Amino acid sequence: MDYRTEAPEIIRSFLNYHENIVGHSKKTVDEYYLDLRTFFRYMKLIKSGLPRNTDLEEISIADVDLAFVRSVTLSDVYDYLGYMSRDRVKNQNANDPEYGLNSASRARKVSTIRSFYKYLTLKTHQLESNPIQDLDSPKIMKSLPRYLSLNESERLLDSVDGKNKERDYCILTIFLNCGLRISELVGLNLTDVRADHLRVLGKGNKERVVYINDAVAGAINDYLAVRKTVAPGSERALFLSSRRERISKSTVHALVKKHLGAAGLDETKYSAHKLRHTAATLMLHSGVDVRTLQELLGHEHLNTTEIYTHVENEGLREAAMLSPLAGHKKAAKPQMDADDDDDDEA
Repeated sequence: MDYRTEAPEIIRSFLNYHENIVGHSKKTVDEYYLDLRTFFRYMKLIKSGLPRNTDLEEISIADVDLAFVRSVTLSDVYDYLGYMSRDRVKNQNANDPEYGLNSASRARKVSTIRSFYKYLTLKTHQLESNPIQDLDSPKIMKSLPRYLSLNESERLLDSVDGKNKERDYCILTIFLNCGLRISELVGLNLTDVRADHLRVLGKGNKERVVYINDAVAGAINDYLAVRKTVAPGSERALFLSSRRERISKSTVHALVKKHLGAAGLDETKYSAHKLRHTAATLMLHSGVDVRTLQELLGHEHLNTTEIYTHVENEGLREAAMLSPLAGHKKAAKPQMDADDDDDDEA
């Protein structure tokens, strides 16, 4: 897929802006393109007199131009969101497909559409007014992140053994102490390791410094001592696979599941990303303030980080204990004697 050749000019200029000016990653820009392609395919379906049973994937958007973009109304967009909620296949390649995207997926698509129309209105001034300015986003039901307790984290680290134990232990230690994303971890190079910190390339190709503690430094040094004997100077990646290539995300996911199982933890409930949640939660419990945590995790917005403040707030726990009614117990009802019972029955 290459939006440079597939997308009409009006969409291509928007994608170029995000990739070359805003600095979004190729993956993010590709997702924008897929969102807009599906959206305008549906718009053509409902506006061009095509039969409703037309396969959406077969509709071309090559002729989408400013006039067509301007013709979209708020009602059209809500019609599209209804289709995404009820009739859109979740996985196009599934043998037994499920239908309807969840609110988080629909909200992301709304964000892309909003961004596109905002670009045409405020950046390039191709639209005099924004026809979807009042577009609402689907409400997302937020759930608290699942994480390991301190005891469970220690069990996980203590369980690491077998082939590649130094590498795997180092990876788990970095996840649990530094809170890296899996893409950031697999992207680490030998030159990113410094005496007291890691140089991490995060979302949107933004670099940040993540300082390391003694546990991380020790795990890295132990792994590097083994790595030299495995692949001396053959690959600049920090973490290597058994084939002496940069380790893949799938391999990291697999090793995390493997060691979770070895530690007696439910590998169906936890993942590499849950270890990032664990690092954030444990640091917050230890007194790290939320703004420092935001920078450490590489979150662009503070509200992304603030979800961890709701996981376990000791202040809220103490407030519950200090309620004036905290010690109240239900008073026992006075027992009635037999004579009273007889009078009632009479």
